[in-house]
Amino acid sequence: MTEQSGASRPAKREQKKVLLRLDPDVHAAIAKWAADDLRSVNGQLEYALRLALKQAGRWPD
Repeated sequence: MTEQSGASRPAKREQKKVLLRLDPDVHAAIAKWAADDLRSVNGQLEYALRLALKQAGRWPD
């Protein structure tokens, strides 16, 4: 296999880390939603935050 297969991947941006405390019921609901959508809890939280930012008109274009 050649190196070309990885050439089409976009450069991954450095991600910020955040410590987040959640109510257990909120965590359970997010975990269920994540499982239903085949995402990790972290991925689901980022998805939900992006949705909220777009709906609020706060997502940078």
